[in-house]
Amino acid sequence: MSSEHSTDLTVLLIEDRMPEVDYIREILSQVQSCHFSITHADRLDMGLEMLEQMHVDVLLLDLCLPDSTGYVTFQTAHNSFPAVPIILITNINDETLAARAVREGAQDYLIKRKMDSELLSRAIRYAIERQNAEEALRISEERYALAVRGANDGIWDWDLDKGDAYYSERWHSLLGFDEELPATINSWTDRIHEDDKADFNRALEAHLAGITSHFSHEYRILTKDYQYIWVLSRGIAVTDRDGHNMRMAGSITDISKRKQAESQLVHDALHDDLTGLPNRNLMTDRLDHAIQRIQGRGKHTIEFALLFLDLDRFKNINDSLGHSVGDELLVLIANKLREIIRPGDTVARLGGDEFAILLTEVNTLSMVTHVADRVLTECAMPVVINSHEICTTVSIGIALGTKRYTSSHEVLRDADLAMYWAKSEGKACYEIFDREMHSRVVKLQRLELELRQAVDKNEFVLHYQPIVSLTNVSMVGFEALVRWNHPERGLVGPVEFISTAEETGLIVPLGWWTLREACHQTKKWQLEFPSNPPLSISVNISGKLFNQPDMITSLRKVLKETGLPATSLRLEITESVLLDHADESLAKLDELRNLGVGLHVDDFGTGYSSLSYLQKFNYDTLKIDRSFVNQMNSDKGSGAIVQTIIALGKLLDMNIIAEGVENHSQLERLKELECPQVQGYLFSKPVDSKSATLILSAPAGSGNYLM
Repeated sequence: MSSEHSTDLTVLLIEDRMPEVDYIREILSQVQSCHFSITHADRLDMGLEMLEQMHVDVLLLDLCLPDSTGYVTFQTAHNSFPAVPIILITNINDETLAARAVREGAQDYLIKRKMDSELLSRAIRYAIERQNAEEALRISEERYALAVRGANDGIWDWDLDKGDAYYSERWHSLLGFDEELPATINSWTDRIHEDDKADFNRALEAHLAGITSHFSHEYRILTKDYQYIWVLSRGIAVTDRDGHNMRMAGSITDISKRKQAESQLVHDALHDDLTGLPNRNLMTDRLDHAIQRIQGRGKHTIEFALLFLDLDRFKNINDSLGHSVGDELLVLIANKLREIIRPGDTVARLGGDEFAILLTEVNTLSMVTHVADRVLTECAMPVVINSHEICTTVSIGIALGTKRYTSSHEVLRDADLAMYWAKSEGKACYEIFDREMHSRVVKLQRLELELRQAVDKNEFVLHYQPIVSLTNVSMVGFEALVRWNHPERGLVGPVEFISTAEETGLIVPLGWWTLREACHQTKKWQLEFPSNPPLSISVNISGKLFNQPDMITSLRKVLKETGLPATSLRLEITESVLLDHADESLAKLDELRNLGVGLHVDDFGTGYSSLSYLQKFNYDTLKIDRSFVNQMNSDKGSGAIVQTIIALGKLLDMNIIAEGVENHSQLERLKELECPQVQGYLFSKPVDSKSATLILSAPAGSGNYLM
């Protein structure tokens, strides 16, 4: 274990989600006072093997791993390596779990969304210092005589047959007594806190019965000045030859400071550092309790209400006056909210400039709106901070607590959505959640917000679908298809987010990321699996990206950075995009042809297809839309369209790719029509890069894509 003055600490991070691994690496890299050497494992068993082989100062442990989930994950790690300090990092907002983990050996319990460099580095330093202290205490216990003198613990000796007891001078002084108490066991046990006596007796009886090898128990004991302190008693019973317990001796240690530190640790985990208000974790817990209280009741009226507050234009204050002024404003707002609520209600800071108020024992809607009006009035009053007069307002979303809610997440979600609706209505007002009125609008707003965060956090991944040549029965390339690795919903298909990305303009940075990643991966495959011609990659690009003024320049840069030959790249674009800006499109197509980049017209036959457009734009490849392929054997019209497009391609010396091939009858028909290339689930669904690599490494003719 490193000393507390070390500036170079080894951290083992057991986390299976690479975006969160990268996030933790990033925030630790921002720490100026200490250098963290981070080793990563994505499974618990791998992490335990690393702990066997290397020195680790602290273990950062996620509770949800592929090979272990929940509290057992912590137990396994802690039991295997009790000398290594463990900090739990998780998305699980569970106060009970946090308290239990801290109580049973975890050094800290951090919520990933709330972590920053200062919080995490402080937690690591504290964990190491605390583990060092505990390790020192353990060593001192093994050296019993030295421990008594060094730790200055109180000593007790109990004659079990007679009931007499001896208490050392230090034992008396721990309880504030100068004189000796009566030498009976009752002088000890009568002073134990009533709430702790039952557990104390059970622990004592378990040891005397031989169930436990040592007696060890923490409890509260009354001092001379009628104050309770936390103590740890340890002891062992001595038996005669017949196994009869004769006497028992041990020590008593004042652990009040440790208990206070643990209590502070739990408090810090449940409260906001800046304002001192309860944080999201504690608000979630109290919301859950409020929901549980009403589940057994027969009424369907309002029982509680949640007000979700967000400061209007708070970013402007931070940007113009500085974060210190912004922080002081948040503290002032927190104090105003404290004064508004009743005893029994809860006001919390959820993060940033978001607050929440939980109103309990609510009987009428007017009670809720009265509080909302007071909040609007109080928060709108100007305040002076560092000679600056600041005027701000809040927008409030209200969720009314009825039996239809089953979790705190649902209440927070609906109040949050109502708050965004209030902002869209002009700010400085409140809105009450109404699912029928707001569901579609707020769903889109939430998707846009999450999508912006996903672009910033690089939460996207590419899947690859093989393109198979029927001419020589081989795979000629892949089509790259973007997927959203959503932190809560898992892998999300493009149909759920591409249209929103188009509307918001996020499709441009997403499109460039897709191009760069696809080109980079394809170059790696070309080096590992050389072929003639080299493996190609097809990438769908948006019209907004295609029509960017610097599109060609940026594409040249991508190709240069990744090393992919331009002749290996195929851009897939719909006809309508080219037609909307025909002149500009022609110029770009000429530049693309000069580069050697191919152009695939996606979903051919569903747009404005005509012979004049084919001649004008001089496409390289036409892709037959899957809707025609799916119906080609059952619908004469679809079959005729497929046949016509293939014949047209031959006539104009263009390549044809049939999409959506899902069964052998479709494949056989396409072979009869001499379709050059195909792709679809019959050969392979879109797969990640690892699986695509396995397809490429398979011997010729062994893959299911070679039909």
